[in-house]
Amino acid sequence: MDTINSNSIFDEYKKVITQFKLPGIDVNAVLESRRKDIEAIAEANTTALAGVQSLAQKQSEILRTTLTELQSLVGRVAASGVKPSANTGEVVQQALHKALADMQELASTAYRAQSDSFAVVSRRVAEHVEELKTLLQPKK
Repeated sequence: MDTINSNSIFDEYKKVITQFKLPGIDVNAVLESRRKDIEAIAEANTTALAGVQSLAQKQSEILRTTLTELQSLVGRVAASGVKPSANTGEVVQQALHKALADMQELASTAYRAQSDSFAVVSRRVAEHVEELKTLLQPKK
């Protein structure tokens, strides 16, 4: 599947728009605004992807750590040849507390990723509103 180049899409958009002569409208300003929209969307997608990658990496680390700890616990119990003791319950409880803390960190990572992506789009929306106000001002 071919990747779509945002510059080539914008170039095609520009060709279509410049064909029309619209009185009282600054076509270059409209095109510049659309270019900024495309850049903001690309930045938001990049930010979101980085957040998802960070989240997946953290989940992988949590799974690896938990499995290593459980494997170690099972190995120690099996090597000792005795039934699990009260200490085993304490180890399990510590593992559960650590898992809970890790889950809270994952939630925080997901929230930051969403927040960062939303900030990019929100900033562009505010810029767009200001650009529209300027474009709609009567020319003197």
